[in-house]
Amino acid sequence: MADYQTFNMLQRHKAQLRDSVQLSSGIKLAAWFNSGDRVTNLSNHHTLSLYTADGYETWHKTQHGWRNGGGPDRFCLMPGGVESVWDIRADLSFVHLYCTDEHLRHLGEQIWDRSPSQLNLHEKVFAADDRITQLYRHFLLSTDWQQPANQLMLSSTSTLLMTHLLQRYSDVQWLTPQVRGGLAPAVLRRIMAYIDAQLEQPLTLAQLASEAALSEYHFARMFRSSVGEAPHQYVMRRRMDAALQLLKFSRLPLTEIALRCGFHSSSHFSNRFRQLHGVTPSAWRQDQG
Repeated sequence: MADYQTFNMLQRHKAQLRDSVQLSSGIKLAAWFNSGDRVTNLSNHHTLSLYTADGYETWHKTQHGWRNGGGPDRFCLMPGGVESVWDIRADLSFVHLYCTDEHLRHLGEQIWDRSPSQLNLHEKVFAADDRITQLYRHFLLSTDWQQPANQLMLSSTSTLLMTHLLQRYSDVQWLTPQVRGGLAPAVLRRIMAYIDAQLEQPLTLAQLASEAALSEYHFARMFRSSVGEAPHQYVMRRRMDAALQLLKFSRLPLTEIALRCGFHSSSHFSNRFRQLHGVTPSAWRQDQG
Protein backbone atom coordinates (compact mmCIF):
# COMPACT_ATOMS: atom_id res chain seq x y z
CA MET A 1 0.00 0.00 0.00
CA ALA A 2 1.18 3.52 -0.79
CA ASP A 3 2.67 5.69 1.96
CA TYR A 4 1.43 9.24 1.39
CA GLN A 5 3.76 12.03 2.50
CA THR A 6 1.05 14.73 2.73
CA PHE A 7 -1.01 12.51 5.05
CA ASN A 8 2.03 11.87 7.25
CA MET A 9 2.99 15.56 7.26
CA LEU A 10 -0.45 16.66 8.44
CA GLN A 11 -0.37 14.12 11.26
CA ARG A 12 2.83 15.78 12.53
CA HIS A 13 1.10 19.17 12.60
CA LYS A 14 -2.05 20.37 14.40
CA ALA A 15 -4.41 18.78 11.89
CA GLN A 16 -7.00 16.42 13.37
CA LEU A 17 -7.77 13.31 11.32
CA ARG A 18 -11.54 12.79 11.33
CA ASP A 19 -11.67 9.74 9.03
CA SER A 20 -9.56 7.88 6.48
CA VAL A 21 -9.69 4.83 4.27
CA GLN A 22 -7.24 3.19 1.89
CA LEU A 23 -8.92 1.50 -1.07
CA SER A 24 -7.82 -1.77 -2.61
CA SER A 25 -6.14 0.15 -5.46
CA GLY A 26 -3.96 2.03 -2.96
CA ILE A 27 -5.78 5.35 -3.38
CA LYS A 28 -6.41 6.98 -0.01
CA LEU A 29 -9.16 9.30 1.29
CA ALA A 30 -8.79 11.41 4.43
CA ALA A 31 -11.07 13.91 6.17
CA TRP A 32 -9.32 16.57 8.26
CA PHE A 33 -9.88 19.56 10.53
CA ASN A 34 -7.20 22.18 11.15
CA SER A 35 -6.92 25.64 12.71
CA GLY A 36 -4.06 27.95 13.66
CA ASP A 37 -1.39 26.06 11.73
CA ARG A 38 1.23 26.75 9.05
CA VAL A 39 2.20 23.86 6.81
CA THR A 40 4.53 23.33 3.88
CA ASN A 41 3.51 20.59 1.48
CA LEU A 42 5.93 18.90 -0.92
CA SER A 43 5.29 15.29 -1.83
CA ASN A 44 5.90 12.63 -4.47
CA HIS A 45 2.17 12.09 -5.01
CA HIS A 46 -0.90 14.15 -5.99
CA THR A 47 -3.44 15.58 -3.56
CA LEU A 48 -6.95 16.74 -4.44
CA SER A 49 -8.46 18.78 -1.61
CA LEU A 50 -12.03 20.03 -1.18
CA TYR A 51 -12.94 22.48 1.56
CA THR A 52 -16.07 21.13 3.22
CA ALA A 53 -16.62 23.85 5.86
CA ASP A 54 -15.08 27.25 6.69
CA GLY A 55 -11.62 27.96 5.24
CA TYR A 56 -12.18 31.70 4.73
CA GLU A 57 -8.98 32.46 6.66
CA THR A 58 -6.81 29.96 4.86
CA TRP A 59 -3.91 31.73 3.09
CA HIS A 60 -1.61 30.47 0.34
CA LYS A 61 1.91 31.85 -0.17
CA THR A 62 2.57 33.12 -3.71
CA GLN A 63 5.45 34.95 -5.39
CA HIS A 64 3.60 38.18 -4.67
CA GLY A 65 2.77 37.48 -1.03
CA TRP A 66 -0.05 35.76 0.80
CA ARG A 67 -3.51 35.46 -0.75
CA ASN A 68 -6.70 33.85 0.42
CA GLY A 69 -9.89 32.79 -1.31
CA GLY A 70 -10.94 29.69 0.54
CA GLY A 71 -14.43 28.67 1.56
CA PRO A 72 -16.80 25.70 1.33
CA ASP A 73 -16.58 23.82 -2.00
CA ARG A 74 -13.32 25.46 -3.07
CA PHE A 75 -10.80 22.89 -4.24
CA CYS A 76 -7.02 22.79 -4.40
CA LEU A 77 -5.00 20.45 -6.61
CA MET A 78 -1.45 19.94 -5.35
CA PRO A 79 0.60 17.95 -7.90
CA GLY A 80 3.51 15.85 -6.79
CA GLY A 81 6.83 17.74 -6.76
CA VAL A 82 5.22 21.18 -6.40
CA GLU A 83 5.81 22.91 -3.06
CA SER A 84 3.01 24.90 -1.45
CA VAL A 85 2.91 26.83 1.82
CA TRP A 86 -0.32 27.39 3.76
CA ASP A 87 -1.26 29.55 6.73
CA ILE A 88 -4.48 28.28 8.32
CA ARG A 89 -5.50 31.17 10.57
CA ALA A 90 -8.99 29.91 11.52
CA ASP A 91 -11.12 26.75 11.28
CA LEU A 92 -10.90 24.64 8.14
CA SER A 93 -12.56 21.28 7.42
CA PHE A 94 -11.37 19.54 4.28
CA VAL A 95 -11.15 16.18 2.57
CA HIS A 96 -8.19 14.82 0.60
CA LEU A 97 -7.79 12.23 -2.14
CA TYR A 98 -4.22 10.95 -2.52
CA CYS A 99 -3.06 9.19 -5.69
CA THR A 100 0.16 8.60 -7.58
CA ASP A 101 1.40 9.01 -11.15
CA GLU A 102 1.09 5.24 -11.43
CA HIS A 103 -2.64 5.40 -10.61
CA LEU A 104 -3.22 8.06 -13.26
CA ARG A 105 -1.17 6.27 -15.92
CA HIS A 106 -3.01 3.02 -15.25
CA LEU A 107 -6.31 4.88 -15.59
CA GLY A 108 -5.16 6.49 -18.84
CA GLU A 109 -4.26 3.08 -20.24
CA GLN A 110 -7.67 1.71 -19.22
CA ILE A 111 -9.64 4.53 -20.82
CA TRP A 112 -7.65 5.28 -23.97
CA ASP A 113 -5.55 2.10 -24.36
CA ARG A 114 -2.42 4.25 -24.35
CA SER A 115 -0.24 5.92 -21.78
CA PRO A 116 0.41 9.68 -21.91
CA SER A 117 4.02 10.57 -22.68
CA GLN A 118 3.76 13.50 -20.29
CA LEU A 119 1.51 13.47 -17.25
CA ASN A 120 1.64 16.89 -15.64
CA LEU A 121 -1.21 17.95 -13.40
CA HIS A 122 -1.86 21.68 -13.12
CA GLU A 123 -1.68 23.28 -9.69
CA LYS A 124 -5.03 24.82 -8.65
CA VAL A 125 -5.63 26.93 -5.54
CA PHE A 126 -9.04 28.08 -4.22
CA ALA A 127 -10.70 26.99 -7.49
CA ALA A 128 -14.31 25.93 -8.10
CA ASP A 129 -15.52 22.91 -10.05
CA ASP A 130 -19.12 21.67 -9.79
CA ARG A 131 -18.15 18.15 -10.85
CA ILE A 132 -15.54 17.78 -8.10
CA THR A 133 -17.97 19.18 -5.52
CA GLN A 134 -20.74 16.82 -6.67
CA LEU A 135 -18.56 13.70 -6.56
CA TYR A 136 -17.14 14.54 -3.15
CA ARG A 137 -20.36 15.63 -1.47
CA HIS A 138 -22.95 13.36 -3.10
CA PHE A 139 -20.92 10.16 -2.96
CA LEU A 140 -17.81 10.32 -0.78
CA LEU A 141 -18.95 12.55 2.07
CA SER A 142 -22.41 10.99 2.38
CA THR A 143 -20.97 7.51 2.90
CA ASP A 144 -19.52 5.68 5.90
CA TRP A 145 -15.97 4.96 4.76
CA GLN A 146 -15.45 2.16 7.25
CA GLN A 147 -18.26 -0.04 5.96
CA PRO A 148 -17.03 -2.76 3.55
CA ALA A 149 -20.39 -2.58 1.73
CA ASN A 150 -19.44 0.93 0.57
CA GLN A 151 -16.05 0.06 -0.93
CA LEU A 152 -17.51 -0.35 -4.43
CA MET A 153 -18.97 3.16 -4.41
CA LEU A 154 -15.82 4.70 -2.93
CA SER A 155 -13.57 3.11 -5.56
CA SER A 156 -15.94 4.00 -8.41
CA THR A 157 -16.19 7.64 -7.30
CA SER A 158 -12.42 7.95 -6.84
CA THR A 159 -11.96 6.68 -10.41
CA LEU A 160 -14.41 9.31 -11.68
CA LEU A 161 -12.52 12.05 -9.80
CA MET A 162 -9.16 10.97 -11.25
CA THR A 163 -10.65 10.73 -14.75
CA HIS A 164 -11.90 14.31 -14.34
CA LEU A 165 -8.44 15.47 -13.22
CA LEU A 166 -6.83 13.85 -16.27
CA GLN A 167 -9.27 15.49 -18.67
CA ARG A 168 -9.54 18.95 -17.10
CA TYR A 169 -6.35 19.59 -15.18
CA SER A 170 -3.54 17.81 -17.00
CA ASP A 171 -1.66 17.99 -20.30
CA VAL A 172 -3.74 15.06 -21.56
CA GLN A 173 -6.32 16.48 -23.96
CA TRP A 174 -7.81 13.24 -25.22
CA LEU A 175 -11.57 13.05 -25.51
CA THR A 176 -13.36 10.37 -23.52
CA PRO A 177 -14.02 7.43 -25.85
CA GLN A 178 -17.67 6.60 -26.37
CA VAL A 179 -18.64 3.21 -25.00
CA ARG A 180 -21.34 1.86 -27.27
CA GLY A 181 -23.53 -1.03 -26.25
CA GLY A 182 -23.65 -3.07 -23.10
CA LEU A 183 -22.25 -6.35 -21.88
CA ALA A 184 -22.87 -9.53 -23.85
CA PRO A 185 -25.88 -11.39 -22.35
CA ALA A 186 -23.76 -14.33 -21.19
CA VAL A 187 -21.24 -12.00 -19.52
CA LEU A 188 -24.02 -10.01 -17.82
CA ARG A 189 -25.58 -13.24 -16.48
CA ARG A 190 -22.20 -14.34 -15.15
CA ILE A 191 -21.62 -10.97 -13.44
CA MET A 192 -25.06 -10.96 -11.84
CA ALA A 193 -24.58 -14.52 -10.57
CA TYR A 194 -21.17 -13.58 -9.22
CA ILE A 195 -22.60 -10.55 -7.36
CA ASP A 196 -25.39 -12.64 -5.79
CA ALA A 197 -22.88 -15.27 -4.68
CA GLN A 198 -20.55 -12.67 -3.16
CA LEU A 199 -22.99 -10.36 -1.35
CA GLU A 200 -21.36 -11.10 2.01
CA GLN A 201 -18.04 -9.75 0.67
CA PRO A 202 -16.90 -6.12 0.17
CA LEU A 203 -17.05 -6.22 -3.64
CA THR A 204 -14.81 -3.89 -5.63
CA LEU A 205 -15.03 -2.55 -9.15
CA ALA A 206 -11.73 -4.30 -9.97
CA GLN A 207 -13.22 -7.69 -9.03
CA LEU A 208 -16.33 -7.22 -11.17
CA ALA A 209 -14.34 -5.91 -14.13
CA SER A 210 -11.96 -8.86 -13.89
CA GLU A 211 -14.91 -11.28 -14.01
CA ALA A 212 -15.99 -9.60 -17.25
CA ALA A 213 -12.40 -9.49 -18.61
CA LEU A 214 -12.69 -5.71 -19.09
CA SER A 215 -11.00 -2.63 -17.69
CA GLU A 216 -12.82 -0.99 -14.79
CA TYR A 217 -13.61 2.04 -16.92
CA HIS A 218 -15.21 0.12 -19.78
CA PHE A 219 -16.93 -2.37 -17.49
CA ALA A 220 -18.64 0.37 -15.46
CA ARG A 221 -19.98 2.08 -18.58
CA MET A 222 -21.08 -1.13 -20.33
CA PHE A 223 -22.74 -2.37 -17.13
CA ARG A 224 -24.70 0.88 -16.82
CA SER A 225 -25.72 0.60 -20.47
CA SER A 226 -27.02 -2.94 -19.88
CA VAL A 227 -28.65 -2.51 -16.47
CA GLY A 228 -29.56 1.18 -16.33
CA GLU A 229 -27.66 1.87 -13.11
CA ALA A 230 -24.06 1.98 -11.92
CA PRO A 231 -22.48 -1.21 -10.51
CA HIS A 232 -22.44 0.14 -6.94
CA GLN A 233 -26.14 1.05 -7.18
CA TYR A 234 -27.05 -2.39 -8.51
CA VAL A 235 -25.01 -4.18 -5.83
CA MET A 236 -26.63 -2.16 -3.04
CA ARG A 237 -30.08 -2.95 -4.48
CA ARG A 238 -29.27 -6.66 -4.53
CA ARG A 239 -28.05 -6.46 -0.92
CA MET A 240 -31.37 -4.87 0.06
CA ASP A 241 -33.41 -7.38 -1.96
CA ALA A 242 -31.63 -10.25 -0.21
CA ALA A 243 -32.20 -8.60 3.17
CA LEU A 244 -35.93 -8.25 2.48
CA GLN A 245 -36.19 -11.94 1.64
CA LEU A 246 -34.40 -12.93 4.85
CA LEU A 247 -36.50 -10.55 6.94
CA LYS A 248 -39.70 -11.94 5.47
CA PHE A 249 -38.97 -15.66 5.25
CA SER A 250 -36.50 -16.33 8.08
CA ARG A 251 -36.26 -15.65 11.79
CA LEU A 252 -32.56 -14.81 11.63
CA PRO A 253 -31.50 -11.97 13.95
CA LEU A 254 -30.85 -8.60 12.32
CA THR A 255 -27.10 -8.84 12.95
CA GLU A 256 -26.90 -12.13 11.02
CA ILE A 257 -28.98 -10.72 8.14
CA ALA A 258 -26.72 -7.67 8.01
CA LEU A 259 -23.58 -9.81 7.76
CA ARG A 260 -25.06 -12.15 5.14
CA CYS A 261 -25.93 -9.15 2.96
CA GLY A 262 -22.52 -7.51 3.18
CA PHE A 263 -23.11 -4.96 5.94
CA HIS A 264 -20.41 -4.76 8.58
CA SER A 265 -22.85 -3.92 11.38
CA SER A 266 -26.58 -4.06 12.11
CA SER A 267 -26.60 -0.27 12.64
CA HIS A 268 -25.24 0.38 9.14
CA PHE A 269 -27.80 -2.05 7.72
CA SER A 270 -30.62 -0.39 9.69
CA ASN A 271 -29.62 3.11 8.53
CA ARG A 272 -29.51 2.02 4.88
CA PHE A 273 -32.82 0.17 5.22
CA ARG A 274 -34.54 3.17 6.81
CA GLN A 275 -33.25 5.47 4.04
CA LEU A 276 -34.81 3.19 1.46
CA HIS A 277 -38.05 2.06 3.14
CA GLY A 278 -38.77 4.75 5.73
CA VAL A 279 -38.85 2.28 8.64
CA THR A 280 -36.32 0.14 10.51
CA PRO A 281 -35.84 -3.52 9.53
CA SER A 282 -37.42 -4.69 12.81
CA ALA A 283 -40.48 -2.47 12.24
CA TRP A 284 -40.79 -3.73 8.65
CA ARG A 285 -40.60 -7.33 9.86
CA GLN A 286 -43.31 -6.73 12.45
CA ASP A 287 -45.59 -5.20 9.81
CA GLN A 288 -45.26 -8.41 7.77
CA GLY A 289 -46.91 -10.24 10.63
